[in-house]
Amino acid sequence: MPEAAPSQPKPDPKSIRVVAIGGGTGLSTLLRGLKRFTSTPLGSLPLTNSRCADAPCLIRDLAAVVTVTDDGGSSGRLREDFKMLPPGDVRNCMVALSEDEHLLSRLFQYRFDHGELDGHSFGNLFVAALTEITGDFAQAVQMSSQILATRGRIYPATNVNVTLASRMDDGSLVRGETNITASKQRIVELMLEPASAHPLPETIEAIANADLVTLGPGSLYTSLITNLLVQGIPEALAGSQATRVYVCNLMTQANESLDLTAAQHIEKILQHSGATKVPIFDYALINTAPISPTLLEKYAREGQQPIEPDLARIRSLGVEPIIGNFVHEGDLLRHDYDRVAEILLELGLAGMRVRNS
Repeated sequence: MPEAAPSQPKPDPKSIRVVAIGGGTGLSTLLRGLKRFTSTPLGSLPLTNSRCADAPCLIRDLAAVVTVTDDGGSSGRLREDFKMLPPGDVRNCMVALSEDEHLLSRLFQYRFDHGELDGHSFGNLFVAALTEITGDFAQAVQMSSQILATRGRIYPATNVNVTLASRMDDGSLVRGETNITASKQRIVELMLEPASAHPLPETIEAIANADLVTLGPGSLYTSLITNLLVQGIPEALAGSQATRVYVCNLMTQANESLDLTAAQHIEKILQHSGATKVPIFDYALINTAPISPTLLEKYAREGQQPIEPDLARIRSLGVEPIIGNFVHEGDLLRHDYDRVAEILLELGLAGMRVRNS
């Protein structure tokens, strides 16, 4: 008698659709937490590990929207040589969502350290090759995601080769993300060139159908606000019926958010998204747990400090703060992505129950 085929995972009827927006280390860290609650898409391999291994399958669809303004390092060299979008942030998200974060993901993260390929990661080169073959960066990302059997879909914020520009507090205009982050001046206004860049239709559809949308954590300007400069994304957030959550950083960041409180982070986001009158967040996840003196001293050398949780001011913006211990301490400070994912899903599920009642 032939052996029965492995059964496919069935989505939990209480599961939700999630869209996570951001870039850099923050987004890939969050995706690792959300992945635990996301089953492998039907038809993905390997089937032997197709269910959520150690958590309930609370997410039936997960999409990541990733900024594409990086112009430094390997990504910057590939942008210059191939006139393509930067693959670095999307590569990190693919690895974070991969079914098996061992051999294939290690291969995608492998970085050459000599010869003409010095500094390039294999994953960046792989995406660049697929972009050349298909002529479409977004399609190359989807094909790469299939190879890694990612537990979610990954969309670049736009398929247009955009450049980041910033008006600084001395009146100067600085172009290029690397130049902006290296500047000693404060960012006053961030812009995309061309300003008419639009998102993929799939991104707008994912936001429209989502039960939970998150923004952050990540660099305030170069990982978060960049996504909201893409025409159509702020409007999609403002019109979404999803529970919308801003995940605030743990520390201020040099050249991006020094001395800014949690509420001021939100205000900068709202100003750049044109959403000062129509909220795009329902909640803000704010860490209020203490941080070890050793790490505080380490970050203080760069002028960085814990972000002040000015809760009353956050509420005055129409955003409800969710406070708690969201810290994971190692050599660097990171969010405890398991804890953050659990809180986010609680908020998303509660919102879905209210909408369906």
